[in-house]
Amino acid sequence: MEAAKPSSYLLYILPSAIGFVGIIIIPFILNIAASFTQWRGVGIPKFIGLANYARLLKDELVWEGFYHSLIFILSMAVIPTILGLILAALLFDYVAARFGKTTASFFRAGFYLPQILPLAVAGVLWGWIFSPIGVLNTTLKAWGLDFLARNWLGDPGTAMLCVMFVMVWLQLGYSLVIFMSGLARVDPALYEAAELDGATWFERFRYITVHMLKPELFVVGLTTTIAALNVFAPVFVLTKGGPNNATTVPSLLAYYHFFTTNRVGYGATITTMQTALTMLLAYVFVRLQSRDQ
Repeated sequence: MEAAKPSSYLLYILPSAIGFVGIIIIPFILNIAASFTQWRGVGIPKFIGLANYARLLKDELVWEGFYHSLIFILSMAVIPTILGLILAALLFDYVAARFGKTTASFFRAGFYLPQILPLAVAGVLWGWIFSPIGVLNTTLKAWGLDFLARNWLGDPGTAMLCVMFVMVWLQLGYSLVIFMSGLARVDPALYEAAELDGATWFERFRYITVHMLKPELFVVGLTTTIAALNVFAPVFVLTKGGPNNATTVPSLLAYYHFFTTNRVGYGATITTMQTALTMLLAYVFVRLQSRDQ
């Protein structure tokens, strides 16, 4: 049988390539072009050079949004990755060994359940829980803790903490499943030998689990960081960036300028800067991984 020519394989990736160019590349180029214009979404854009970028550098609200993005990296990337790694190790090395793989799979599915829910549904659910007449305040009052009840999402002092909690809840299952999949390729003999040598659970976790899961750690860290930098739906549903811009993020600000103020050019500038920051962090992740290999 005659071997297929390398060029014939291009036909298989052609549909995806066309979709990538049409959905990602072309809109991205148009967005960059729009960032150099003054445009209300209709009519002919007016070229204004770097004026939008100069305005962005002086816009305190935008920089506050980028600062909040760093906080969301903590709640969507750092904390879920650490908790997911610990829980995956416990389920794999302790629960599965002593109570069976079925029990470990049950807990894994439970932690992953929030990933199945649409973001809008999850946002509405937690918005109801945190509302002044929601489950949380009702429970606190029933327990005689009325002094703790408050408008959780309406108070600038607690709104960000509530949104961060929801983000951890949403992201934990993703990292847990990835890490447990990675542990499935680890030779159990490594854990058995370490246990026979007297290694504690923490020592097995530190020297075997973390070391063997470095590729998965990179994937989870990169994807969750990108998600944190571009978070929109949960924040929009829960707080819409409020109160008093306490939870605003660049995606919300871009949305606001696109569809409320009709400053399409300035909204495009925010998204361009957001994309540049995302690409920079992705490059750093890739460089760190290449050095580790």
